[in-house]
Amino acid sequence: MKNLKLILSLFALILFLGCSDENNDVDLDGINAPSNVSALTTITQDNSGNVTFLPRGEGVTQFEIYFGDTTTAPVYVNPGSTITHKYREGKFQAKIVGVTINGKKTETIQEVTVSFLAPTNFEPTITIGSNLSINVTAKAELETFFQVYFGDVANEVPVDFMQDEVITHTYLNPGTYQVKVVALSGGVATTQKTQSVTVTNLFAAPVPTIPAANVISMFSDSYTNVAVDTWRTSWSQANLEDIDISGNKTKKYSSLGFVGIESTTSPINASAMTFFHTDIWSSDFTEFKVKLVDFGANGVFGGGDDKEHEITIANPAKEKWVSLDIPLSDFTGLTTRSHIAQLIFVGAPFGSTTVYVDNVFFYNQAASITAAPTPTVAASKVISMFSDAYTNVAVNTWRTSWSSATLTDLSINGNATKKYSALDFVGIEATTTPINATAMTHFHTDVWSSDFTQFKIKLVDFGANGAFGGGDDVEHEITIPSPAKGSWVSLDIPLSSFTGLTTRAHIAQLIYVGGPSGNNTVYIDNVYFHN
Repeated sequence: MKNLKLILSLFALILFLGCSDENNDVDLDGINAPSNVSALTTITQDNSGNVTFLPRGEGVTQFEIYFGDTTTAPVYVNPGSTITHKYREGKFQAKIVGVTINGKKTETIQEVTVSFLAPTNFEPTITIGSNLSINVTAKAELETFFQVYFGDVANEVPVDFMQDEVITHTYLNPGTYQVKVVALSGGVATTQKTQSVTVTNLFAAPVPTIPAANVISMFSDSYTNVAVDTWRTSWSQANLEDIDISGNKTKKYSSLGFVGIESTTSPINASAMTFFHTDIWSSDFTEFKVKLVDFGANGVFGGGDDKEHEITIANPAKEKWVSLDIPLSDFTGLTTRSHIAQLIFVGAPFGSTTVYVDNVFFYNQAASITAAPTPTVAASKVISMFSDAYTNVAVNTWRTSWSSATLTDLSINGNATKKYSALDFVGIEATTTPINATAMTHFHTDVWSSDFTQFKIKLVDFGANGAFGGGDDVEHEITIPSPAKGSWVSLDIPLSSFTGLTTRAHIAQLIYVGGPSGNNTVYIDNVYFHN
């Protein structure tokens, strides 16, 4: 019967191909054997022992299933179909065979456990992936299969999976979810565990672009790292995990108060370096501090020639990688830096924040500028003033006559960019066709500077009369203190934060202000509103 089915399938295929193209040769010998052959086995929760097989595989024309009990003859199942078999209690070695159109076979053995007792030694494993995703696996004894509920929709239908299978789920929004994993037996008895999982918009840190010859790296996949004795001293108040984000090694500090990182065996000679760099990411910090300590020539802390200085980053951006490029000259108390043996990170709120850290290094080159990141917001949700990624609305001028700044239009790696040098303030106007941003929720701009200490953004709505000073103008200014230097900073500001901008149907003016006044250069790209 099996051979007859195969012959008929071959005949049907050849007949079909012959009718469509008489000169088309069918190379059956060139068809590869099936791959990834397995089966999802689920059991009816009624103590009946009925197990349903859903065979799976690539390149399969037909499956053969040997149940592994007293039934010796196989059953034949078409791809996408199921077959149900009644077992007694016990463990059985079922064989799943995938067959191609030319008779090639691939087989796998799958253990089927039928028990009416609740599963034991149940160990679900949930790991956090990147960009709102989690991975779920599980193992247990006396289980038949598993189900997982991800906790993000009402009336959720669980996902069935087998032991050693990895189920990946991506959430639509950041947040904390209750993930329930259930181990099912051959009867009504089950075992389940629920775990609280917090997911974030966490990607791997940006890849550094400083040439390796100009870098002394403590921790980065991009460079060869010097010896570091410990990334968490015994006197630290923090938990440390070494994790992997999309293939990129990262340090995760949770419950962070402060953490000491030491290179006492081989102190770092950073006397020829000009910058300290690190990339940090957090969804909950309100402040971040970096302290460098030089132990002096005797190499001993408290030996009388120690030098140190701490830098405070107030209100760092959340839910995005913040690249800190701090001039070593800003560490004014660090009057020597040829024996740097200690780096200390401090988080706030103290002891209750989680910070991811990557790319910790010293370098002696001013940060080189590359093109701004490409926006990913759908064009249908954007009103763009300036971006190569979108169609831009009309803007009258990118530097008004009353501005105090120099404007240069330039290209960075083929990407149009605005450069404002000697920036005090610059006015940008769309007075002929004011922007109606009432349906928008955010204002976005990307900024880059190696020397600003502060950055401000003001939006002005001229009102229905379209004239400045006409009596119905509204405006508001946002201040960005201590923005990261030497890297693109993506500012995505809720329009609700512009509290004075009570109407936004006639936005005609955008003003950028830099600090120190008149003594900084700022590059601008991707200026748009979005919803």
